[in-house]
Amino acid sequence: MTVTKTYDDDRFPSGRSDEETKGKLVENISHFGRALRRAGFPIGSGQVLEAVRAIIASGLTNREDFYWIMRACLVSKKEQVEVFTQIFRLYWRDPQFLERMMALLVPITRGVHEGQPADAAARRAADALLVDNALSQSSSEHYSEELEIGIDASGTSSSSERLRTLDFEQMTNEEMAEATRIVAALAMDVSPLRSRRKKMCLHGRFVDWRSTMRQTVTVQGEIKEITRRDHQTRWPSLVVLCDISGSMSIYSRTILRFLHAVANRKGSGWSRVHVFTFGTRLTNITRHLLNRDADVALAAAGTKSPDWEGGTRIGDCLRMFNIEWGRRVMGQGTVTLLISDGLDGSGESRLIALEMRRLQMSSRRLIWVNPLLRWDGFLPKARGIREMLPYVDCFRSGHNIVSMEALAESISNTNDWGEKQRLMAYLND
Repeated sequence: MTVTKTYDDDRFPSGRSDEETKGKLVENISHFGRALRRAGFPIGSGQVLEAVRAIIASGLTNREDFYWIMRACLVSKKEQVEVFTQIFRLYWRDPQFLERMMALLVPITRGVHEGQPADAAARRAADALLVDNALSQSSSEHYSEELEIGIDASGTSSSSERLRTLDFEQMTNEEMAEATRIVAALAMDVSPLRSRRKKMCLHGRFVDWRSTMRQTVTVQGEIKEITRRDHQTRWPSLVVLCDISGSMSIYSRTILRFLHAVANRKGSGWSRVHVFTFGTRLTNITRHLLNRDADVALAAAGTKSPDWEGGTRIGDCLRMFNIEWGRRVMGQGTVTLLISDGLDGSGESRLIALEMRRLQMSSRRLIWVNPLLRWDGFLPKARGIREMLPYVDCFRSGHNIVSMEALAESISNTNDWGEKQRLMAYLND
């Protein structure tokens, strides 16, 4: 196999025998596939072998052909193209691109790329490859010396169990990444609703006498078959109002990852999923969450919401939703999910109570997720919380993985009240 000098890099060795060159190239493609898997690509060994065979068969004539062959073998979805391109350029040695990635990962770096916004795909590409390099360096150092390592596992607890009960706000970056993957995999399925309308059904519970008698006209009044009907079923919609103020920033990002997975998961049962963010203003981010790449979707949603990590005007935002969006998205059987700590900066408690009442009347079920419930003995002493609590059907926490699992189970359980009854007893005393 002839290798041109299009790539001035040791990953594409020149001046070596064909067998040595082929072995080096196969090793580098394998490492490249490993970096793609770390970035979230569902790539197996079969796809990597297919890419190796395709490269060897093509003869590796130029860089553009190499890119398109690798892309054809390793990319299966449209939303993966941008991340693949970033990792390809970084792995196969584009020096300027590497400098830009380092500038994104290390904020204190100063250079010609200062001030450029961090791209979600670029961060994933740089993180996957830099971690890969760090692991390879550490493994080489490990195998260069003969070390005997002893592990004492007595008295230790399961790290996965600890992660499930750890507060999102106390997690490190690695723990938050793992928690995000677990939360995104949670299922929030819902049962269909029975409608008052009826449809033709072979074994229905109701006899359709009108249709039955109509069929007797052509057979001289003889009833040969009785037509039956039964209730139709329909799927409810999910409407989410997510607080993105400064006190809710970390929790909102994690819950939005969960909602992104729900909105893009087929077969969950929801007719539509509408997501709105609010702080000092109301923003509809439903269209942005339809992107199957979670990083790109949340980056677009953050750009759309300029009041992220700002103040909170709950009453004004609820009023804007009820007036402008209530009739559009609040159909029959809608489940509304309100994610907020209830700490309002406007002080308009009467407006909050009025708009919460309107929101409850438009919803089949109104569920309030408040991370403040993570504190033992939490009581509704804030005025905004006292005004909102009577109008919710369920009051739950959302500060760790366990609470998110409980929330997913309680969505379709109409008998679940969460902590509302306990807190209402405190208000009535």
